[in-house]
Amino acid sequence: MSTEKPNDHQSPEAQREALYKVQIDKAIYELKDPTPTGRELLKLAGKHLVDQFAIYEKPHGGGQPRRIQLDQQVDLRTPGVERFVTLPLDQTEGLGTRRDFSLPADDLRWLDDSGLKYELVTEGGILRVVLYDLTLPFGYNVQKANVNVRIDPGYPDAQIDMAYFFPPLAKMDGKPIGAICDDPFDGKSWQRWSRHRTTANPWRPGVDSLATHFALVESWLLRELTKA
Repeated sequence: MSTEKPNDHQSPEAQREALYKVQIDKAIYELKDPTPTGRELLKLAGKHLVDQFAIYEKPHGGGQPRRIQLDQQVDLRTPGVERFVTLPLDQTEGLGTRRDFSLPADDLRWLDDSGLKYELVTEGGILRVVLYDLTLPFGYNVQKANVNVRIDPGYPDAQIDMAYFFPPLAKMDGKPIGAICDDPFDGKSWQRWSRHRTTANPWRPGVDSLATHFALVESWLLRELTKA
């Protein structure tokens, strides 16, 4: 990619070479400024009500997307096409408004399709996806609970493990739930369920995701009710 800023004396070919390509969501755009702000990138993508959107830069080597503030500049003068993803912030006031990090598009689509309020929260350097008012199978002390899972570095190649519930769950038959402990987060004491994948059911990069992990959480909830 050329880093020379075009000028009126250059040929059309030279001006085209000097353009910087960026991918925002699924579209490719070209611009001349090598250090645009988050605000300018949002407007470039047609998000003119910039206060209603967040924009994240996707690292070349993978890893968690990094949020770009509206007036923060991004340097496009490194080789390769810079990739960004936008996220609408016009969420219902109250629960469900925190979006401290982003996730792969398939995960965001699954969260939106779930019909549940959710938040993406960073606390103490730990990323968590929090779902509110998840309906539980009959047999627990509550009909609905909040649940969070940790997103560790390297996801989605790295696995999601365990689940954390609030309020703490108990079985209506009075029998104890095994392998649980307290976990402080977001000013509350959550109930950690230490449930792990086995060699017969390993994490499958490129296949497993939030959707498959929460399907596994549902199976844990059902299986617990059948234990003697």
